[in-house]
Amino acid sequence: MDLQVALFSLIPIILVCILFFKSKHKNLPPGPHAWPLIGSLPVLFTNTEVPLHITLTNMAHTHGPMMILWLGTQPTLVASTAEAAMEILKTKDRVCSGRHIRMSFRLKHHIKYSLVWSDCTDYWKLLRKIARTEIFSPKMLQAQSHVREQKVGELVEYLRSKEGQVVKLTQFVFGTLLNILGNVVFSRDVFVYSDDDGNKDGIQNLIREMLMIGAEPNIAEFYPILEELDLQGLKRKCDERFLRVMKLWKGTVNERKEKRNEETKDMLDVLLANDFNDAQINALFLETFGPGSETSSATIEWVMSELIKNPKEMAKVRKELDEVVGTSTVKESHLPQLPYLQACIKETMRLHPAAPFLLPRRAIEACELMGYTIPKDCQILVNAYAIGRDPHSWTDPLTFRPERFFESDVDYHGGHYQFIPFGSGRRTCVGMPLATRTIPLIVGSLVHTYDWGLPDGKRPEELELKEMLSLSLAIDPSLCVVPKMRV
Repeated sequence: MDLQVALFSLIPIILVCILFFKSKHKNLPPGPHAWPLIGSLPVLFTNTEVPLHITLTNMAHTHGPMMILWLGTQPTLVASTAEAAMEILKTKDRVCSGRHIRMSFRLKHHIKYSLVWSDCTDYWKLLRKIARTEIFSPKMLQAQSHVREQKVGELVEYLRSKEGQVVKLTQFVFGTLLNILGNVVFSRDVFVYSDDDGNKDGIQNLIREMLMIGAEPNIAEFYPILEELDLQGLKRKCDERFLRVMKLWKGTVNERKEKRNEETKDMLDVLLANDFNDAQINALFLETFGPGSETSSATIEWVMSELIKNPKEMAKVRKELDEVVGTSTVKESHLPQLPYLQACIKETMRLHPAAPFLLPRRAIEACELMGYTIPKDCQILVNAYAIGRDPHSWTDPLTFRPERFFESDVDYHGGHYQFIPFGSGRRTCVGMPLATRTIPLIVGSLVHTYDWGLPDGKRPEELELKEMLSLSLAIDPSLCVVPKMRV
């Protein structure tokens, strides 16, 4: 049947669904006008030059801290202030703890065993406990610190061969993070430094491709009745890459099963000790490599961009590093003694959160939030980008001013709702303990070792920090720099 004819035949069904839903639910939050069939989609996507996170932030100025959007037939709640975030992430954390799963990621044998996408079941609680007490425990992280330092040292050494040349920084930072995660997962590197972006079947390309496919607008997100048709082929494309990624570690998993380590030294050891099957292992490996590398890479690129654009702040970071580290290399043991570096990273996360809407939640039952009725299964987005730039929470919010974190006790562990780059509540990012070690270690090493120029003699103030939203908030175009060894 012709696609247009098929879609046209579904219009009456979709229209009835919308009218039924709207008539059934009263006292919804305010929001933009919703048209039949298409809902608020024209408001969101008419001006494609403005990224979605900025569009929603601007809309919140009109419609308030909580607003409802109709994405086709699907209602979505957007919370844009610290007070609204606290209502969702703390006061009503349990009822708002469901996960809204992107259609492209609803892969066979994956969601069932997912830590990121599953609801808060007993199995999910077991995964969280294992992650917190074994995989990302202080003891395990401390035992692996020398490996992270070694991987960062390899990045610094490789960039020495690029001195004076134009480098796309995120390409090599992303690869370094993959190697750090590879050693967390199964004590192996997965990335080889080269001038290419990685071969077609390498894990770096496959992971990036999966993330980009998942970020593409999927018509089934707006009209779930179309999910099984997979009209755009996005789910099929994701599944193909998932199968190819799994093959990259299959041999390592099988070898480890035959030769079990007496001492638990990585994630694979922990999972095998807990009798996890191959499907469970594959799901957790994918979620470790995917979001972990993408969000940390984006954050590091933003930190370096802000420091290059703000030479005074860069000089303060360098002075601190020189006083604490001296002529040696940056170690994780130095990080607690580098408060200004840490403040620069926090300030960057405030302005440019890698996940501007965190990961989408879902109301597992109808509830009341800030006096409004939120229907069951409504998607919930917490706009961390808007919250980080809210003048009611931050003085001079659009200015890069790391010193603001010396003036308060605001931190990113989830208790301060004006600053939630890792989320809060039961859905707090499980990889936060690793990220808060890795990001400052890489940034500190890059700043301590090299001076960073811009191509074609461009001055720092000419660097444009244009944002692009895929699954993470990235710089568009990617930051290109010229490294020069410090003397």
